[in-house]
Amino acid sequence: MVANVNAALNAYANAASRAIQPAGDGPDEPSSGGASFGSVLEAAARGAIGDLKAGEQMSAKAAVGKADMNDVVTALTNADMTLQTVTAVRDKVVSAYQQILQMPI
Repeated sequence: MVANVNAALNAYANAASRAIQPAGDGPDEPSSGGASFGSVLEAAARGAIGDLKAGEQMSAKAAVGKADMNDVVTALTNADMTLQTVTAVRDKVVSAYQQILQMPI
């Protein structure tokens, strides 16, 4: 249980650190001090994909006996927490979209 809590805290800390980036002067990003929603979403998606790939790589190393079991469990727990977070965010986005569709014009 402690490993799950630590993995969750690490995953959220990683996501938060990736989301906080200085704003650029490009067409997608406002120059008012914060990153655009698109860039934050892209960074979060890239981070989630990276976490899932790391879990897959560790499980492949474990299958051939070249990985420490603690590292494998940590990587897989991190990948599991990332997948649960992505699924929860997806569900919230779909729910919000459905509510918007139900609004009277």
